[in-house]
Order: sequence, then C-alpha cells, then structure tokens
Amino acid sequence: MVQMTISTKTRVGRSTREAILEAASRLIHVHGYNHTSLDDVLRESDVGKGNFYYHFKSKEELGYAILDQIIASFLAETLAPCFSDPEGRPLAQIRCFLDRVLEIQREQNCVGGCALGNLAAELSDVHEGFRSRLALVFSAWRERLTEALHEAHRRGDVGGDCRPEAVAHFLVAGLEGAILLTKLTKDIAVMEQCVGEMKRYLSIYELGA
Repeated sequence: MVQMTISTKTRVGRSTREAILEAASRLIHVHGYNHTSLDDVLRESDVGKGNFYYHFKSKEELGYAILDQIIASFLAETLAPCFSDPEGRPLAQIRCFLDRVLEIQREQNCVGGCALGNLAAELSDVHEGFRSRLALVFSAWRERLTEALHEAHRRGDVGGDCRPEAVAHFLVAGLEGAILLTKLTKDIAVMEQCVGEMKRYLSIYELGA
C-alpha cells in the first residue's frame, strides 16, 4: 500500500513537472524568455505557485530545464538521425540535415523560428549562464558538420579547397539566418530557396558532381 502511494505521488509529480515544462516551452518559443512571466506559466499550465516551487527553485532553473530539453531534442531528433550511418556519404548526410531543418519549419508553418536561435539572440548579451549553454550546443552542431566534411575529404568526395571548419560555420550561420527570415516573412519559399543555395554551395566543392 505504501509503495502504491509513493508510485502515485511520483507519477503525479512527474506529470506536474511536465505540465510546467510544456506550458513554459510553448510560451517562451513564441514570446521569448524575458516576456514570459511566472504568472503566464502558472496560468498556461494550470499549476499553483506552491507546486511550481516544489519542482523549480526559480524561473531561471525552469529556463535551464527547458533549454536542456530543447538541446536534447535537437541533437537526438534533428541532428543525429541524418548522421547515424557510419557508412553513409557525408555530403548526403549534410543535405539530409538541411532538408530536415526545412521540414521542421514547414511543419511549424513558419511560426516560432529556431528555439535555440531565439534564445541566443535574446539572452547572449544579458545572461552568461544561458549564453554558455547555448554556445556549447552550437559548437556541437558545427563540429558535427565539420566532422562530416573532414570525412568527405578523406573519402575523396570534396576537393582540397574545401575548408571544413569554415564551411560548417557558414552552414550554421546560413541556416539560422534563413530560419529568421522565414519567421519574419511567414513564407516557406524563403527557407526552400536558402536551403537550395546551401546545397548548391556544397556542390561547388564536390568532386565528380
């Protein structure tokens, strides 16, 4: 009987925490971190203040938990799947990733943009904790593309004029800019054109293309 009670409390606790995280994530993705108040989160999640502070000591701690979720989702669901096959062709994997980012923007109907990019733009100059965490995930993203380009060079898929670090930087910056313009214009054609140009840019270095 005691075990059942503990188990029930655990499930309730988890569902309450998840409700807070889901509500706050939705609000922050649209309105930003600074323009999402604790009262907004409580109202959206239908959770009382006491329950909130049972799970999170502060709005900042909640923000870190949301960021951890966003990072984990990006790495596991957007970045990793396209690079999961060690025998895959590196340039094809990068193109797969570009297409995946495009599809996400299409699924979002050009609303919200990039959650990581939004937080980076909003908080990098004013909150070192968020800036340092965001810098790590952007570095991981860039490094994954760099590794793929180095592998393409080892396989003879790209010429010696391809500089993997510089190309990876360009692709990350290009994608973030494309997502921002797509959010601004509410026109998926902007994202389609930018992704197409990034693929064309990659083909410049591709041998035998």
